[in-house]
Amino acid sequence: MPAVDFKKELKQLYNISGADVVIIDVPPMNFLMVDGAGNPNTTREFQEAVEVLYGVSYALKFRVKKAGLTNYVVMPLEGLWWTESMAEFDPEDKGKWKWTLMIMQPEFVTEEYFNEAVSEIGKKKDIHVLSKIRYERYSEGLSAQIMHIGPYNTEGPDVAKLHNFILENGYVFAGKHHEVYLSDPRRVKTEKIKTLIRQPIRLK
Repeated sequence: MPAVDFKKELKQLYNISGADVVIIDVPPMNFLMVDGAGNPNTTREFQEAVEVLYGVSYALKFRVKKAGLTNYVVMPLEGLWWTESMAEFDPEDKGKWKWTLMIMQPEFVTEEYFNEAVSEIGKKKDIHVLSKIRYERYSEGLSAQIMHIGPYNTEGPDVAKLHNFILENGYVFAGKHHEVYLSDPRRVKTEKIKTLIRQPIRLK
C-alpha cells in the first residue's frame, strides 16, 4: 500500500499554486517542536534541532507502521520566527531571532508513541537538544499565505507582498511568522526551492 502523503491530503495548507496570496483557516494539528534562538546559519543548536525532529519523526513513522497502522510520508520541516519586539524584526540581523522548529504529526501519532520514540533515540545518540523536544497541539486559525520559489534569502519581496495584502484588506497580524520548507535543498536546484510563507491574521 502506498504511503499516505498528508501534504496532498491537506493540499489547501501545503500545496498552493501561483504567486497570489490566499486566505485559509488552519485547523489545530499536532507537532513535534524544538525552541531555540540565534542565527540558523551558524547556531549548532539549530542544526541539532533539525536532526532531532527528523530522527524522532522517522522513529514514529516506523513505530506506527510496525503497529499495523497507516504508513505515511514524514511531513516537511516548518519554522516559526520572531523577535522580542516584532517592530524590531530585521531579516538581516539573524542573531536576534528566536525560533521554533517543528514537524506536523498525523492524528494517530499519540503522545505515548512520542515518548517511546524519544527514549529510543536517546539510547542511540547523546544529543543535548533531545531534552527540548516536545509534542504539542498548535492552532493558527485564520491565516494568509504565499508560495515563495527560490533561495531563502530572496523571500523579502514575497514577505512584503503578503504583509501588504494583510494590511490593505483590513487584517492585522495575529501570530508568528511561519515558514514551511517544502523542498530539500540538497536535492532541488536553488532557484526551484519552494517555501510556503504563512502569517496568522485577524480582522481589525
